[in-house]
Amino acid sequence: MYNFDHYSPVSSSIQNFELLVFGRNFFDHTIERNPIPLTFNNRKMVYHSSFVDEGVTKACGCPLLPLKSHIKGPAPASDQDKVDIADEAITFFRANVFFRNFDIKSSADKLLIYLTFYINVALKRLEGCRTLAEGTKAIINLGLEKVTVPGEPGFPFQGLFAVPQSQQEAELFRSYLKQIREETSGRLLSVAYRANGTPNKWWLAFAKRKFMNIIVPS
Repeated sequence: MYNFDHYSPVSSSIQNFELLVFGRNFFDHTIERNPIPLTFNNRKMVYHSSFVDEGVTKACGCPLLPLKSHIKGPAPASDQDKVDIADEAITFFRANVFFRNFDIKSSADKLLIYLTFYINVALKRLEGCRTLAEGTKAIINLGLEKVTVPGEPGFPFQGLFAVPQSQQEAELFRSYLKQIREETSGRLLSVAYRANGTPNKWWLAFAKRKFMNIIVPS
C-alpha cells in the first residue's frame, strides 16, 4: 500500500472547482466530436496509447505529452478538438483496469499506466460521495496531496520511470504529473456523475477494481 501526504483544503478551492467544472464540460464536448471506439466483450489485450513521443520533451523517461488544459503547468497545449492522453486514459479505463499485466509498446504507454492507476485512486475517493458537490470536494482534496516522483516514498510503479538525474528534472516531472492529474480529475467527474449530480454506478463500481493488482489507498 502506498502512503500519501495529506494537506488541508486552501482558499483556492473555488478556483479549483471552476477548473474541474470546465474540464467536465470540455471532456463531454471532445469525446462527442472524437469518439474512441471500444470493444469490451472478450477483450484479451490492453488498449495502448496512440501517441508517439518523437520530438517530445521527456522527464524521467516520460513524454510530456500535449494536454488540453486551463490548469497551469509544463504540458504543451494540445489542439482543443483532438483527443489527448487524459481522454485516452478515461476512455480505456474500464477495459484496462481488469488487467494485471501491461505490455508496454511505447513510453506513452507508461503515462497511460500511471493515469489508469490515478483514475483508480480517484474513483476510490469518490466512493460514498452521493452528490457531484461531495465528489468535487473529494477530488479537490486529492489534488492538494503531495505528488511524488520516482525514487520518492509513495510513488507507484517504481522502476516504470527513471529516477530523476537532477532536482530540476524532478520538479519538472512533478509539475507535469500534478497538472495532468488535476485535468484528468475534472474530466473524470463528467462520467462518474450524471447531469443531475447523482453518482453513475457504471463508473463508481470500478473503484473496487485493482489495476495490475495494486491495492488502492483509501
